[in-house]
Amino acid sequence: MQMSIQQVLHCPFQGLTQRMYLESKVWDLMALQLAQMLDSDCYKQGSKRLKPEDVGRIYYAKEVLSSRLCQPPSLMELARIVGINDCKLKAGFRQVFGTTVFGYLHDCRMERSRQLLEAGEMSVAEAAQAVGFVSRGHFAAAFRRRFGVNPSVYMAHKR
Repeated sequence: MQMSIQQVLHCPFQGLTQRMYLESKVWDLMALQLAQMLDSDCYKQGSKRLKPEDVGRIYYAKEVLSSRLCQPPSLMELARIVGINDCKLKAGFRQVFGTTVFGYLHDCRMERSRQLLEAGEMSVAEAAQAVGFVSRGHFAAAFRRRFGVNPSVYMAHKR
């Protein structure tokens, strides 16, 4: 996988040939990622039906993440808090909610930051910090990817 990434970063072509080359590398990376996922124990475990008590623990994990946006637990810590192993948590979370644990966390952070900016009570830097971003630049990039506009422009437009 590292080799494919290096080949993307150091593409020797230009124009249409470059585009075709990069598209083929994307397909390579997707195939490698899929093969890795299919081989993982977590994926094999995730295809099993979840017990009701495990579903309850997974819902509890969601609550823990929602309440700790600024300082979320690591995956291992979250698994320990809710009383389930990390593989079952990862596979079960995806099975129950259709997203990864940290995909859900990211979505919550972005939505909460949007609400904070919309209320107009915080600056962009304060909103970023309130949802756990250390870097304002990373926050702005994530916000732009999610909502299609820079957070400062969003905030100015909502006033």
